[in-house]
Amino acid sequence: MSEVYCPCSGHSNLYAACCQPLHEGQSKATTAVQLMRSRYSAFVKHNIDYIVQTTAIGQQQQLDVSALKEWSITTQWHHLDVLQHHVHSDKRHAYVEFKAYFMQATQLQAHHETSAFVFVNGQWYFLDPTVELNYSMKKPCICGSGKKFKACCATFL
Repeated sequence: MSEVYCPCSGHSNLYAACCQPLHEGQSKATTAVQLMRSRYSAFVKHNIDYIVQTTAIGQQQQLDVSALKEWSITTQWHHLDVLQHHVHSDKRHAYVEFKAYFMQATQLQAHHETSAFVFVNGQWYFLDPTVELNYSMKKPCICGSGKKFKACCATFL
């Protein structure tokens, strides 16, 4: 049986020792960077359930699952570079800047993004800036922290 390398790390780590335990629910990401890497691998592996489960709880119902799946399947993923990351002073929010490379026709393209993440109840979640916010600043936050949205994730979206 050949070794399967993890999509998030090229040929640096085996999938079984890297993102697979996260994808199968055997462990949780301990950092925002690890969650971002595992989400990239989930797109490569077409594991859209994981993408949904690791998005902020209040945003999950608004995700266009069929569009995510189509993008995952129709994209020829190439590799991932994490450029930098920053944990906010509140220790609950973080940013990860990355480039996800993919082939379009015969050209290598890059999706360059700085993503925001939140740590709630022992788990990191992605804050999806593409989900329309029909949300009041005075209501509980979309991340499930119990804090008001304006005092929690609003400034990160």
